[in-house]
Amino acid sequence: MTKRALIFGISGQDGALLARQLVDRGYDVHGTSRDKEVSAFGNLVAVGVHDRVKLYSASLTDFRSIFQVISDSMPDEIYNLAGQSSVGLSFGQPVGTLDSTIFGPLNILETMRLLKLKTRLYNACSSECFGNTEGAAAETTPFNPRSPYGVGKAAAFWTVANYREAYGLFACSGILFNHDSELRPRRFVTRKIVTGAADIAEKKADSVQLGNLKIARDFGWASEHVDAMTRMLAAPSPDDYVIATGETNTLESFVEQAFAYFGLDWRRHVEISEDLLRPTDIMHSAGDPGKARRVLGWQAEIRMKGVVQRLAESELRERHAMRSQ
Repeated sequence: MTKRALIFGISGQDGALLARQLVDRGYDVHGTSRDKEVSAFGNLVAVGVHDRVKLYSASLTDFRSIFQVISDSMPDEIYNLAGQSSVGLSFGQPVGTLDSTIFGPLNILETMRLLKLKTRLYNACSSECFGNTEGAAAETTPFNPRSPYGVGKAAAFWTVANYREAYGLFACSGILFNHDSELRPRRFVTRKIVTGAADIAEKKADSVQLGNLKIARDFGWASEHVDAMTRMLAAPSPDDYVIATGETNTLESFVEQAFAYFGLDWRRHVEISEDLLRPTDIMHSAGDPGKARRVLGWQAEIRMKGVVQRLAESELRERHAMRSQ
């Protein structure tokens, strides 16, 4: 029989990429946004599945809303990818961030428990839970979040673990490190860097303002990380996994690669703005994906240089398409 998947947050980067993967595999895909009547669903249009999924309006913080959409769709698999997803924005909107990241998973889990569903749940967790990592963080590495976003994701992780152990639910958390694609909003720093370099190369700007370039991150490609989500729910038993490339680079290295792609020396065009520095930040973030490789057979093929190249190529295609209109 055809499997049915429900994706909370289907309009975001990961939600759209996941929807495309599941549709391609023959799934009956359902998804939510806060208000489906006013949402443009541009990412679903971009990946070519907007007319192949059923959409609902749902608020993560409204239990009745979550209960209703799960009752109506009765999915085999649920993917919780919704909620405020910007670490930087979480410092300005801590209450809203914590509400969506904590109560969203709780409402989904409680609905599964009350309806006695055999549904399998994937919950999107984050490397932000770990804070600074001395070595590469694995599933047993203690959490030490340094942002409201990280605090919320850490609480959600333990909520999922508690429901799995106490009520026997098939519920997993993926602790995903940074992953990008052309579907990321331009406010995210990786896209901001590539867009800025492209603007400078086209003489549309002279510089781009950035924050701390000394931070180090594990930069991965979103479609690969999304594939890991589906593998977690296909596994014989529920568990939590770190999803990362295993390679860490500074943001300065990312900037250098991006500007070099457009034939530019980044040092002539990048300005450091105090306004873009966070109250607290993670200086070094590294992940150990060994468990995902051993158990799920998952391994990232695209690392930082590949991420930069794909984002730059996508930026050029988009600009060429706009000029051709």
